Order: sequence, then structure tokens, then C-alpha cells
Amino acid sequence: MRPLSFCAARLGAPTPEKCEGKVRLVEERKDTYSLEMRSVSKAFPGVQALRDVTLQVRPGTVHALMGENGAGKSTLMKCLFGLYTLDEGQVLLDGEPVTVGSSREALDLGISMIHQELHPIPARSVMENIWLGRAPLRKVGGIRFIDRGTMERKTRELMEELELDIDPRSLVRTLSVSRIQSMEIAKAVSYNARIIVMDEPTSSLTGHEVSRLFDIIRGLRSRGISIIYISHKMEEILEIADDVTIMRDGRKVGTWPAGELTTDLIISRMVGREITNRFPPRKNEPAGEAVLEVSGLTSTHAKSFRDVSFTLRRGEILGVGGLVGAQRTEAMEALFGLRSLASGRVMIDGGEADLSTPIKAKRRGLALLTEERRATGIFPVLTVEFNLLAANLGSYIGRMRLLEHRRMRRDARDSIDKLSVKTPSPRSLIRDLSGGNQQKVLFARWLLIDPDILILDEPTRGIDVGAKYEIYSIMSDLAAQGKSIIMISSEMPELLGMTDRILVMSEGRLAGVVKTSDTSEEEIMRLATKFVA
Repeated sequence: MRPLSFCAARLGAPTPEKCEGKVRLVEERKDTYSLEMRSVSKAFPGVQALRDVTLQVRPGTVHALMGENGAGKSTLMKCLFGLYTLDEGQVLLDGEPVTVGSSREALDLGISMIHQELHPIPARSVMENIWLGRAPLRKVGGIRFIDRGTMERKTRELMEELELDIDPRSLVRTLSVSRIQSMEIAKAVSYNARIIVMDEPTSSLTGHEVSRLFDIIRGLRSRGISIIYISHKMEEILEIADDVTIMRDGRKVGTWPAGELTTDLIISRMVGREITNRFPPRKNEPAGEAVLEVSGLTSTHAKSFRDVSFTLRRGEILGVGGLVGAQRTEAMEALFGLRSLASGRVMIDGGEADLSTPIKAKRRGLALLTEERRATGIFPVLTVEFNLLAANLGSYIGRMRLLEHRRMRRDARDSIDKLSVKTPSPRSLIRDLSGGNQQKVLFARWLLIDPDILILDEPTRGIDVGAKYEIYSIMSDLAAQGKSIIMISSEMPELLGMTDRILVMSEGRLAGVVKTSDTSEEEIMRLATKFVA
């Protein structure tokens, strides 16, 4: 990669010289950390989120930040990015104390953050998303207009410098998740960032796309940019990180060179105990009878899934694998009535089933946990209790057609306890919970309706190793009770560790169905690329 020429500076973003006294180039202060957060504490009503946390990041390194959901990782980074105000503590950049009162101030100081849940403007172009709020202007007759030509040229320069093959004029809604992720990295770099926070950046990427992302990160690191990398994926951390800080219950456990750690060491320090098995033992073999039979499922969209057929047995966990873009999610959402079908037949317990709408699907005993919890799962401005009960509100209507609030509160508390949801109160807003705890709430929502068939789309995405085991245990228990589960997952160990059979899709078509105990990662990857041109 060629050295960055600081495109942002040429569009008016602060250069290191403009930030004199706030951010100095790494070469000027080799004896200091690029970032220090000293003795940081932060409390919210009913919960102490951070207690005396110190984080020290060396220049030009990838510093992994790890911990269970609710450990305080995201809260600490939101304090760094100016989204939260520190109750106690201090932030230093290159040895100089700074005050970060807003995200705008953070960006001016050279701190960028790429959030786990990407929120671009899908109807606008790549270049408009990158330069949002700071587009280059030109005067025409004393009136200022956006200089789209300059914006496009500078965006192309930025993409070339990062070796990204993304057209600046492309609408974001036409891009894959991996390309949107790359766009967000380019946007972060465009601010002349010296510190870039990446929160679960690979949660929706394939293995090849992860390798490409790591190449970009190594290029940024070689320029002296420090990366704070939040992830639950142990293998990634051991591959890309230089240093690892582990947090637990709002406190810092410690910081270690990545080369001194193993997966087992990381897990034990994260959870405070050893976890000997990543997956719980299955309690029974699935029964032979078919509970769901799907034949010839074909989308109305020509480039989506077509002619998908499979059978789901009672008590079975059926995995759905494939590369990003294989139309796994689209096919399973069609089963739940969220997508229209050109053709196909669905049988439940031997009888033909009309699943053309989610309401009809729910009445036939289906439940769907969606992939994007923030976009299609939670009601962010409503309480944990409401989010738990949202799919089952009709069952709480009592006499005089009024809701039975006492029973609602009892069921919400029981669900919170059963899934170990970390929340100050059932009345807390769900948006204030960590991503993993939000996922637990959504899981609990569907358990309350007691479905026969659960479709789980990336059920452990963004969830720590301890919480994953809890979800896996619930899945195993449900299968033992005779419930049937379809689990879409991009994590190969999860597919091989939790399923009875694996359905593999490639380019919208069924590439094969394999028995998990008789297959391998290599066979699944061969099937996943079967129809890839």
C-alpha cells in the first residue's frame, strides 16, 4: 500500500498541525502511548458500568478489547468517542490530556469509531456517506454548492490508497455487508484518524473477506495508526492483535501480549472460570418423523433463492451454511412469510401449510429470530419488558379486554432470570443493554410463545463465549423437548458443534445436505462454492 496522503485534510478536516496540543504525530512522542484512559468510571441508574478502568494503547498496534457481554467494552469506547461523559478518569492522546465532549470533538482529535451495527444512508452514494456533513463546497455567484466532482475525485484517491475496489458513485444499498464495512473503514481513515475503534468488524464477513479486512488493518498499523479491536472471536484476536486487554464486570482484568495467550487462557480470564466444552452435549437423537417438508421454494426475485427443498425432523437442529450472498437468510425468511414466493410447497406435520404472512407462520408454530437485531428485532425506545412480551401480548388480555400487567411483569422477570439477561430493571430501555443481552431478550421473546419450529438466524452473533454456551444449552434443551430448530450460521465451529445435519446453499441454490457427524469443514466449503462462478 502507498502511504496515505491525508485526503481528509485536503477537504478541510483537521490536520495533525491543526490539532497541535491535542494530537501529535507518533514520531514526535515515541515515549508515550498513543492513547491512555486512566481510572475511568461510569455509572448509569441502577448499574455501575465501569470501575477504575485503565487502558493503554501503543502507537501503531492492534489492541484487542475482550470480555463477556456487559463487561463494559462498548461503554468504555463510547466514553472515548464522546457519546458518554466520564464520571471519573482522564483521557490522554500522545501523552496530552484531552476532553472529549462529543463525537465531533473525538473526530477532530483523530479518534474514529466503526460501530458493530452499521448505519449508513442506503439511498445515498458511497462518496456522500463518506463525506456526510463535511462535503467540499464551491462558490457560484456567491452561493455555495457541493462540489461533487471534487468529492468523487478525493473518494477515488482514498479508495486507491486503501486498495479498495469500490465505486464512489455506487448506492450503498447495492453493496454487500463486507463492502459497507470497507467503506466505513475508509470513512474513519478520511478523518485523519490516529485511533480507530472497530466493534465486531467481522460479524457478517466470510473467511475471505476477513482476510481482506486484516490486510487493510495491517496497512493502517504500518502507518502508525492504532486500532482498538473488539471481538468475541478468539482465532481472529490471536491472529491480528498485538496486545489484549480483558474486562469483566466493568473492571479491567489485565493486559497481555497476544503472543502469550491461548484461546483457553482468554476464555478463563474473560469468564473467571474454565470452560472445558464450547458446546453442550446433545441429550437425544432427533426423532425420525418429519415436522416440516419444503419443496421447490423459489423467490419472486430472479437473483434470489430457487428450487430449495429439504426436510426438518422433530427434535432436530438443522444447520444452514453457505457464503455471504448464498441467500440463506432470504430463503428462511420466506418460510416465515417475510418474502414473497413464486413457487414452492410447505408441509407441516403432513398437511399443507399457508405461511404467506408472519401471522400465519406464527399460528402454525413457527418463530424467527432475525439476523439484524437492531434493524428488525428490538424496539430500541421501549423497555426490556415490552420487547420480551411483544410477540405474545394477546395472551395477556384478561377480563374487560385489559392487559394483565402483574402476569406480564412476572413472565418478564422469569425470562430475564432464565436467560441471565444483565439489565438494571425490566423497565430499562433495551437500547441501553449490550448487544448480547439484547439478543437474549429476543430469544426469550420467542420462547414465551412456545413454538414448535424455531428459525434462528445467526443466533450468537456478537455474543461472548459464556453467553453462547447458555444459548447453545437452551437450543439443546428445546431439541430434547421435541422442538425443531433451523439455525443459520456463518461460524463453521458452531455448525459442526451444534447441528444434526447441515443444509449448504450456494448462489441461491441448494448445494447439498450432509450429516454433521460424517462431514468436515472442507466438504462444507466445497458445497458452499459449488455454484459460484
